[in-house]
Amino acid sequence: MMLEDNIDKVLSGRTGVRFFFPLCGKAVDMKWLADMGHSVVGVEISEKAIQQFFTENNMTYSEEAVPSLPGAKVYKSSERNISLYQCDLFTFSSSIEGQFGAIWDRGSLVAINPRDREKYAALIISLMAKDCRYLLDTLLYNPELYQGPPFLVPDEQVASLFGNSCDVEQLYYFDALTDRQRAWNLDYLEEKVHLITLKSN
Repeated sequence: MMLEDNIDKVLSGRTGVRFFFPLCGKAVDMKWLADMGHSVVGVEISEKAIQQFFTENNMTYSEEAVPSLPGAKVYKSSERNISLYQCDLFTFSSSIEGQFGAIWDRGSLVAINPRDREKYAALIISLMAKDCRYLLDTLLYNPELYQGPPFLVPDEQVASLFGNSCDVEQLYYFDALTDRQRAWNLDYLEEKVHLITLKSN
């Protein structure tokens, strides 16, 4: 688990951290964090994925409308501090759940339409509390061989999206090429993990 490998850097000695998971799907990391006493808020468009998350983890949940988000629903775990919003990510804002102490972005920035990246970065930055530690996972490959999704996000773009208001540290990168990606005709696939924090000024 990439989050597990970097959890000390994300927590930075803090307990009871509020985590945000954009486009969360049914990520098992959410339960893992909640079991450790952290709280989790996720946003996911697929109702099925949210329901599967709870049933596959043997958790009961409640379901309610979100008055400030017409058409949206929030699913809340009865046993753990997990709230998953079924809505379009771009309708979500800090007015709904405040700001967060940590964000885990695996498969979110790389999944959205590349034309929406500036809007996406602005949303993420608006959700970051002063001490927020944002873990971002990106992919590098030859775009002439595969168009996405998941989409290529070059390091220069990470810097241009977040560099004005944040410090961006590359934690590590590794070769992520498997037979699945070879079937996309890729000759290389690098996965990178960045730690992004708000500048202190």
